[in-house]
Amino acid sequence: MTAAKNLAACLLMSYALSAGAVEANNHIRVLAASCAACHGSNGNSVGGTPVLAGLDRTYFVTQMMAFRKGDRPSTVMQHHAKGLTEVEIELLADYFAAQPRKASASPMPLNF
Repeated sequence: MTAAKNLAACLLMSYALSAGAVEANNHIRVLAASCAACHGSNGNSVGGTPVLAGLDRTYFVTQMMAFRKGDRPSTVMQHHAKGLTEVEIELLADYFAAQPRKASASPMPLNF
């Protein structure tokens, strides 16, 4: 194989790997968005549930695995954790650890 063909093959492989990374990132963003219903946008809960933004990734993985195994009781989280693979849990841990933690702001009261 010539040097030009080697370079082309390397560039093609690099592109394929980066496309796979983008696809994986999009998948994790979709999973994280489903967490927002209870834990707030990007893991910034406004109260009632734990804040996930900026959470230590090891702690997140440990807790999710405990939910998944049934070692940590919960009405909802055991079901969610069992639906995730270990890789998805690891990637969600990375995602939430990278999110900036924001000061909790209570939602605006409704005036009727």
